[in-house]
Amino acid sequence: MTTFRQHRWQSFLQGYEQRARLLISCPDRPGIVAAVTSFLYEQGANIVESSQYSTDPEGGTFFLRLEFDCPDIAKRKEAIEAAFAPIAEEFRMDWKLRLHNDIRRIAIFVSKAEHCLLELLWQWQAGELIADIALVVSNHPDLRETVEPFGIPYVHIPVTKETKAQAEAEQIRLLRDYRIDTIVLARYMQILSPAFVAEFPGRIINIHHSFLPAFIGARPYERAYERGVKLIGATSHYVTDDLDEGPIIEQDVARVDHRHHPDDLKRIGRLIEKTVLARALRWHLEDRVIIHGNKTIVFY
Repeated sequence: MTTFRQHRWQSFLQGYEQRARLLISCPDRPGIVAAVTSFLYEQGANIVESSQYSTDPEGGTFFLRLEFDCPDIAKRKEAIEAAFAPIAEEFRMDWKLRLHNDIRRIAIFVSKAEHCLLELLWQWQAGELIADIALVVSNHPDLRETVEPFGIPYVHIPVTKETKAQAEAEQIRLLRDYRIDTIVLARYMQILSPAFVAEFPGRIINIHHSFLPAFIGARPYERAYERGVKLIGATSHYVTDDLDEGPIIEQDVARVDHRHHPDDLKRIGRLIEKTVLARALRWHLEDRVIIHGNKTIVFY
């Protein structure tokens, strides 16, 4: 299993050694695309994918995502960033340049439900999820036997109301030690404190088992049943201090009717949850998501 995964990674890395991504958001005005693309041309780059969007051409915000190939980009990255800085300043850009082969290190947080976790592990094992899943953290020991065959460390950190602060301090230390870039809450049934969220702004992805903004909080399927809804769904979003109200990355739904009881809704919902979370994580890893206030721009 490990050999196969390493082979897929090696093929991926070798195939994109010259590729990078440039993400930009700035006040909209004429000349942005011309300035950026001319700069890349001068650097010897060839643009292979381009996506752009403006909230309003007259005084709105402009978003741009470019993928390009550029000779020796890994060695030249800092020099290219320095050369681009004056353009960024002129257009008041919020921007980042990331190498295509800059593989993010991920920590998955879970409780007892395994469906979202397994979906991520299966896609990772198959080479469909290009990331380094460095560890799995849980407030329960239940899923250790599920995770360890994948060769991933499983860390059990119990959390109670009395020990929550201490547990989060231990988690943060662990995440720093493992140099974690992105945290995925794969049905982790704990509310993170503002202090924890502040350590990883825009880097914590959650899956909520309802089609937000409906049924925020606990027991959404039971509440959906009581309300007699005809659609149920799941929402993946970035975590903020406001419970289940962070910028939404991806959602999906399924049709239900009066014959579906809460257990049926949960069964159907599990299929939606794992798919939505995997898609959201993939788009995050591919730098297809730009956070704009409490919304996201997602270039599929």
